[in-house]
Amino acid sequence: MLKLKTLYILILTFPLTSSSTLLGQEHLIPVAKGWAKNSVNAVIFRRNSVVTHGTSQYVAFYDSASSVVLAKRKLGTTKWEIKRTRYKGRTRDAHNAISIMVDGDGFLHMAWDHHGDSLNYCRSTTAGSLELTEKLSMTGYKEDNVTYPEFYRMANGDLIFLYRDGSSGRGNLMMNYYDRTTKTWTLRQDAFIHGEGERNAYWQMCTDVLGTIHISWVWRETGDVATNHDICYAKSTDGGKSWQKSDGTKYILPITAKNAEYVANIPQNSELINTTSMCADAKGRPYIASYWRPAGTSIPQYHILYLDGNQWHIRQVGKRTTPFTLSGRGTRRIPISRCQVLVQNDGTATHAYVIFRDSERKNRISLARTSDLHNNKWDILDLTTFSLGMWEPSYDTELWNQSKRLHLFVQFVGQGNGEKLEHVPPQEISILEWEPMKK
Repeated sequence: MLKLKTLYILILTFPLTSSSTLLGQEHLIPVAKGWAKNSVNAVIFRRNSVVTHGTSQYVAFYDSASSVVLAKRKLGTTKWEIKRTRYKGRTRDAHNAISIMVDGDGFLHMAWDHHGDSLNYCRSTTAGSLELTEKLSMTGYKEDNVTYPEFYRMANGDLIFLYRDGSSGRGNLMMNYYDRTTKTWTLRQDAFIHGEGERNAYWQMCTDVLGTIHISWVWRETGDVATNHDICYAKSTDGGKSWQKSDGTKYILPITAKNAEYVANIPQNSELINTTSMCADAKGRPYIASYWRPAGTSIPQYHILYLDGNQWHIRQVGKRTTPFTLSGRGTRRIPISRCQVLVQNDGTATHAYVIFRDSERKNRISLARTSDLHNNKWDILDLTTFSLGMWEPSYDTELWNQSKRLHLFVQFVGQGNGEKLEHVPPQEISILEWEPMKK
């Protein structure tokens, strides 16, 4: 196993496949060492692990003592201001990740240490500060059974907070809204994606340049990952107050298994992973990415699903050759990561990027890229020369939205099945900076 001291290399070169070309250049900026015995610092549902406001970038992670650590730097520099906070998390459970976001006034918001637990939430005492308040309530309503907390920043600087109320196989999606002018949270939606006591949704969300919210999700019937099935979609043009299908048909809330729009019908036991990835292009068209095993095969493949304005299309990304199966409860040790999808318009074409880790590619950070989804021709390259263990991609969403620069949270991490730990000492956390070559 390659030691993470390799992360101190600032300018990387990387091997390319025979069909790949150099797309850009990347820099790896070390932050500090953090907990690495499981993937709690590097799970995909960290929304966010790293986030930019103005010229300041913030990072959050657990250190070797399970303390929550915040770091801040000015973009373009390598020096971090690092603050070990008073707060801790139960790092033995990889679900208990930290999520952060900065509102339009520069206040940092943080939620951490949740897997069916009471809400842990605070924010910075002043704009731009790493000093945090005491624990705060948001609305005081259904805050006793929180999992998967995620923040999203709206175009006006307000925030949306999503979380699951309930448990795996029996849970509902909640939405709170933060008004930065009053500095208060209100309930925006109560269980608007409803499991009816029989299932729950594993979601991801994004907002586009037009202000529309897009959300996609996978249903799960029990705590066993093998019962994941189908991919569904909804959108909102009024900040989450009402919801529509892709054709504009209004949902009668709550959204359930009966009235949901199904983008892809994928049966249980198809190695469909929970937690989709989402983005939207400059025209507000949604893109979804995930992986599952196509019918009649034994090998899970990455897929991208996109709406061309009229209908949904599904394209396989690359061609994996190694079979595996998904089953069991808790965090699993899986040979590939869940993926992130991004799109970029250059005026003549829409470029799609899918970021992932695969044991077939020695668990490096890999990126698949196409400028022609119709013909589905992909180049795949590796952005690192070293293994990241059980890492999953999370990135600075706000920086990408602003300038199409990709900043990834990078750390070598272990992960055993069912929340088992691996004997991995603290590993360096870094930010990998990447952007396409300018032509």
